[in-house]
Amino acid sequence: MTAVVTRTSKKNIAIVTGGSRGLGRNTVLSLAAHGVDAIFTYRSNEAEARQVEKLVAQAGQQALALPLDTGNTASFDAFVDQLPDALATLGAERFDYLVNNAGTSHHASIEATTEQDMDSLYQVHFKGVFFLTQKLLPLMNDGGRIVNVSSGLTRVTIPGSAPYASMKGAIEVLTRYLAKELGPRRIAVNTVAPGAIETDFSGGMVRDNPELNQRVADMTALGRAGVPDDIGPLIASLLGESHRWVNGQRIEASGGMAL
Repeated sequence: MTAVVTRTSKKNIAIVTGGSRGLGRNTVLSLAAHGVDAIFTYRSNEAEARQVEKLVAQAGQQALALPLDTGNTASFDAFVDQLPDALATLGAERFDYLVNNAGTSHHASIEATTEQDMDSLYQVHFKGVFFLTQKLLPLMNDGGRIVNVSSGLTRVTIPGSAPYASMKGAIEVLTRYLAKELGPRRIAVNTVAPGAIETDFSGGMVRDNPELNQRVADMTALGRAGVPDDIGPLIASLLGESHRWVNGQRIEASGGMAL
């Protein structure tokens, strides 16, 4: 029998984009509960980001917040140049996990979507993920993990979601190609596709609109809308050694929407 090779690094470090709020915030905190330090990005709300740093410290781990617009690929080199110093602060030279979570919402019919809308979605949800991952790979440990956050909307068709869902569909294809090409480095790459979650995403419409929340609950086998605690712990566990043989997969976490 071939022995299972495990990593021996003393501490694991994750990079999480969009980690100051919503699912990204929950992921950073869930990773801290698993003993994983994090470097996470935020776009504009530094106060929220510093609060996440404090919560991670209270959990006995370390987290560093760095500003980044994931839709601006021209800023990626400067971001990557900061990472050696950030990693050194955490006592490391390289990192182990990458969670591509940052995103923006969009709700419009195909007829009403403008070229500018589509370009913006492409920059954040596909081009940004592609090139940030590319630029981070030299700093990533072999045997690491990548999770790309997609959406249940790639399976469940809801009018007004075509442009957004199409970009997430592209991410699911990219995930499989990353898994194949990074296989020689023993880097596993998977997609997590959340269903409708009660966060401030899309203006908090699932969380704050009782009628919509009930509609989501009615179409979900488990009878409610999702909450961040349904997603962050899943991502954290998927990055761990217990899921080391899961690779190139789309894992939907929707409570069984539209079955």
